[in-house]
Amino acid sequence: MMDDMTVEVTIVDHPVAAEALTHLRDENTTNQFFRAELRRLSLVVVAEASRHLPTVKTRVRTPLAETDGIALASRPVLVPILRAGLGMLPAAMELLPDADIAVVGVQRDEKTHEPSEYVAKLPSRLDGRTCLVLDPMLATGGSLAHGCKLLADRGAPMPLTIACVLAAPDGIEFLRSTGMNLHIITASVDSHLNENAFIVPGLGDAGDRQFGPPH
Repeated sequence: MMDDMTVEVTIVDHPVAAEALTHLRDENTTNQFFRAELRRLSLVVVAEASRHLPTVKTRVRTPLAETDGIALASRPVLVPILRAGLGMLPAAMELLPDADIAVVGVQRDEKTHEPSEYVAKLPSRLDGRTCLVLDPMLATGGSLAHGCKLLADRGAPMPLTIACVLAAPDGIEFLRSTGMNLHIITASVDSHLNENAFIVPGLGDAGDRQFGPPH
């Protein structure tokens, strides 16, 4: 774990996550198997990302007696960053079935690598609503920073939690430079970005490997 005044990074240490990530990295993995392993890895990452959700005590009756229980204090909001973030959504919905879902569509210009928003379906206010951002690849950090700023501007509580598959040091440092209070949960922090802003060793384009190339 790495700490900073505004950004904390947690690397998930779990054999299921490590095996699933190995399959995702493999260039011979089919789109179908890639989607399945992304869901499997996301279950572990999102479980860790939801570890500190606020809870309240409750009572429940078993077939034998009453006992103490726990309930989530409020419905969290799942925020996949389109389109690659959609692959993490089924696992997040399975773990948090009562969560609301908001979507942010941010695409990266292939020449400038700058983010460009094309959709944002969010509640007008997010005060008191824990938000969990889903984005497999934290590369340059531009798309995630844009999405997180949209949430912060609507009053989402800090820190915002980001669930990733891979992160690059460049992206982490960029998010630190924004001054936002963030907690990044990832299966790995890889070596670097190449000249095309892809994570190395990485796993390629997470969107294309799930859904095929866009054209």
